[in-house]
Amino acid sequence: MTFEAILFDCDGVLVDSEKIYVDVEREYLARIGLHYELDTYMQRFQGLGSTDYWAALDRDLQALGKGPLPATFSTELDAATMERINRELSEIGGIKQLLDAHKGPRAVASSSRLHRLIHKLRHTGLFAYFDPHIYSGEQVENGKPAPDLFLFAAARLGVAPARTLVIEDSANGVKAGLAAGMSVWGFVGGGHSHDGHAEQLSAAGAHRVVDSHDNLAALLRDGSPVA
Repeated sequence: MTFEAILFDCDGVLVDSEKIYVDVEREYLARIGLHYELDTYMQRFQGLGSTDYWAALDRDLQALGKGPLPATFSTELDAATMERINRELSEIGGIKQLLDAHKGPRAVASSSRLHRLIHKLRHTGLFAYFDPHIYSGEQVENGKPAPDLFLFAAARLGVAPARTLVIEDSANGVKAGLAAGMSVWGFVGGGHSHDGHAEQLSAAGAHRVVDSHDNLAALLRDGSPVA
């Protein structure tokens, strides 16, 4: 199948930020009594829309009899995360070469808040590859794993969902792409990828899983079928 457009998740697909988020989040959550094994945390929360993420954390803390979340928690977590983002963030290897070669419509469709999303893309030199088609979960009613964001991005690009390819690194993102009626390829080339990551994406329904942007670019050049 030749795809008319590609929708890229950002964290863990374009920029190597997931490992930063996960490290900081698990550290700060442990401080307030929420301890998650890495695999459990990734399966439950990676790619989840912001509203659903905070609601789930609050429920978990309430279940321990320790809730609600401290009033300053999100501010402190955000500051710690951005300090590391500004110090450590880089693009994922091979993405600029892929984008230089790809000439069709494309967009970013990420659960990140819009101003943070734009900051990460500017910081890594990727903003110009996508501007003005940079879309955030803040712009739709329901975040991933609901299909709203991907449908919103495809509509803005003027392409049919059935002719759109989604590149996602999370089970929630894969589910969102499938719910939107799109082809979905899982990506496990980020620094946060772990044992079982590819299997999790396949189990969520990804039509294919790729482990690098070099391999993704080759598949796109070859017009590889979905399955």
